[in-house]
Amino acid sequence: MEHNLAVGLDIGTTKIVAMIGRKNEYGKVEILGIGKSKSLGVHRGVVNNITQTIQSIQQAVQEAEAAAEMKIDEVTVGIAGQHIRSLQHSDYITRSNSETVIDDDDIDRLINQVHKLVMLPGEEIIHVLPQEYKIDGQAEIKEPIGMYGGRLEANFHVVVGQVSSIRNIGRCVQSSGLNLEGITLEPLASANAVLSQEEKEAGVALIDIGGGTTDLAIFRDGIIRHTAVIPFGGNVITEDIKEGCSIIEKQAELLKIKFGSAWPGENKDNEIVSIPGLRGREPKEITLKNLSKIIHARVVEIVEQVYVEIKNYGHEEQKKKLIAGIVLTGGGSQLKHLKQLVEYITGMDTRIGYPNEHLAGDSDDDITSPLFATAVGLVLDGLKRQERKKIEQQEEQIVDDIETAVEEETKEKPIKERRSFLDKLTERVKDFLDNAE
Repeated sequence: MEHNLAVGLDIGTTKIVAMIGRKNEYGKVEILGIGKSKSLGVHRGVVNNITQTIQSIQQAVQEAEAAAEMKIDEVTVGIAGQHIRSLQHSDYITRSNSETVIDDDDIDRLINQVHKLVMLPGEEIIHVLPQEYKIDGQAEIKEPIGMYGGRLEANFHVVVGQVSSIRNIGRCVQSSGLNLEGITLEPLASANAVLSQEEKEAGVALIDIGGGTTDLAIFRDGIIRHTAVIPFGGNVITEDIKEGCSIIEKQAELLKIKFGSAWPGENKDNEIVSIPGLRGREPKEITLKNLSKIIHARVVEIVEQVYVEIKNYGHEEQKKKLIAGIVLTGGGSQLKHLKQLVEYITGMDTRIGYPNEHLAGDSDDDITSPLFATAVGLVLDGLKRQERKKIEQQEEQIVDDIETAVEEETKEKPIKERRSFLDKLTERVKDFLDNAE
């Protein structure tokens, strides 16, 4: 696949999206093709039927390939699901020589130490995100490299997930005839697509309401501070409508999209929708007021759970206040009056996030829908990864050229860039799959 192209694969609970994008000359992303299929075999963000998931992935990929008139071989995949949890952890290292400046190796040593934390059986650390550093007791240091000091400590945001779930996703991708180029945490991908740098600086909570899960990512001072995955999404609302109105799922989903509202006060008592009955049975009449009462009850529950997570992060402390409030995205954010309800429950400013932050100006309205926030974020992530690869290759080339020019004994070690943990995780998943064959 050519260099400045990337493919994002969002394996969701209700839909699977494959999106092909490339950078244009202005540094914005153009979406060349998009394919989506109904997701069968995924429950609350976790694969529970490999064969069905592979079929859905292949269908989405073929659709995207047809739209872009090209072949896809590498994809960047998002991971979410109810098994993802995060914790705060602080750790330190004592440097043997405080006369030298702190370099990449010291930070690597510190991060690797965090990786040795004991997790529950079957869990593995996915992400270790440094928050701020302390050197010899001096706090609030953003970038310790190049400074002197004997004791280097840091607070970390550690994201943990189940190894088997991540491997299953890798397996599905590989069995669909694709290469795994990278793995990204879905809340992070969505955040890249819909948040501006100013919002991340000021403090913002991104709530991505999907079909099976609701993802939360909190940023402050440009750094990710908290992530959580709540195992409820749009599907439970549909399920409630289905039960409450005794209708089939397809009708419940349509009702929710067309007439649903999160605020019961909006509807008059005499507004009624008639739903055709099943084969020869009488049509059913449902009042919109009842419909929005059912939706309201469930949405309040989801928003309250998310708000508990925002409070856990410490939003109520003055120092940790999220000035930019809340940004809602994902398919569930399109529910009427949801913004008002979220503002009412949390008392925080709220807006709906559209993934047009980095997209070229002439993108279709369909693509800039909150529905595709994660897919757009994964494309951005894939493009970033490729740029990094390119720079690394150029650096290696330069080092090779220098080495050839200089005699063997004055050889220096090439400068190695610190790889992100997701790159390492991707490699581990790849190795595992290669060995498992």
